[in-house]
Amino acid sequence: MINKIEEISFNLGELTLTGLAFGDKNDELLLCLHGWLDNAASFLPLMPYLKGKRVIALDWPGHGLSSHRSADAHYHFIDYVYDLLLLWETNQWQKIDIVAHSMGGMISSAFSAAFPEKVKSLTLLDSIGFISSDAQESTEHLRKGMLSRLKSNADITSSSKKKKIHPSLESAVNARVQVSDLSFEQAKLLVERGIIKEKNGFFWRSDSRLRTSSAYRLTLGQAKQFIQDISIPVQLIYGDKGLSFVQSGLKEFAPLFCHFSSHKLIGGHHFHMETPEATSRQILEFIS
Repeated sequence: MINKIEEISFNLGELTLTGLAFGDKNDELLLCLHGWLDNAASFLPLMPYLKGKRVIALDWPGHGLSSHRSADAHYHFIDYVYDLLLLWETNQWQKIDIVAHSMGGMISSAFSAAFPEKVKSLTLLDSIGFISSDAQESTEHLRKGMLSRLKSNADITSSSKKKKIHPSLESAVNARVQVSDLSFEQAKLLVERGIIKEKNGFFWRSDSRLRTSSAYRLTLGQAKQFIQDISIPVQLIYGDKGLSFVQSGLKEFAPLFCHFSSHKLIGGHHFHMETPEATSRQILEFIS
């Protein structure tokens, strides 16, 4: 049994995806997928409790230590689904269990709908359904998205624009705490993997293009169709102080799943970092 955290990477051609692994390589694989602007370290508190599993927590492109997309690319929601497909093909994985938080839950839900032969079960952490909008808003989303890209590109290419600098690790951690529900120690795990030290301070590693506005969104009808097409067992674990989007999503999307259960734990959006033992117990009970 391997009892230490390992750094791993996957060469997908244009991209290299990095991640963290824990557990015996001969055990069944459990893939963990983080949320927007987080990284693989969000699953560090869970790993010691997921006994009997080979746990791999991935850094999405543009996050953590993974490659940024090329200069002519952007971070379309659907392109993350293709990243997963490439990951399966590269490793010749068969059916495996997925645990996915927030944005990772939306991506893995779409992946599970399109490729049910590759997923054994799906555990969603404070995530259900998809962010959607009315079809009548499509043109406005396109306009805002294109202008957002234009501004982002100008910021990147301008010599006077740089990623935000923090004078110390503590400063960067406090900045993350202020915009999240994380404690200092929880935020520190994410920040340590999400920053790079240079001569004049600490810079965020994450691709600034992750913050551009989406140029298009699913309609509610499309979002519901994806959920209806998920044939594998799905469980939702959510925090009692988590996203309100999840509370409303339970009413909208829960009845559409073929095999679905839900469980509420104490905590906020990152409850899996707050109460890792209880979260892991629920995950293992479900996938076993």
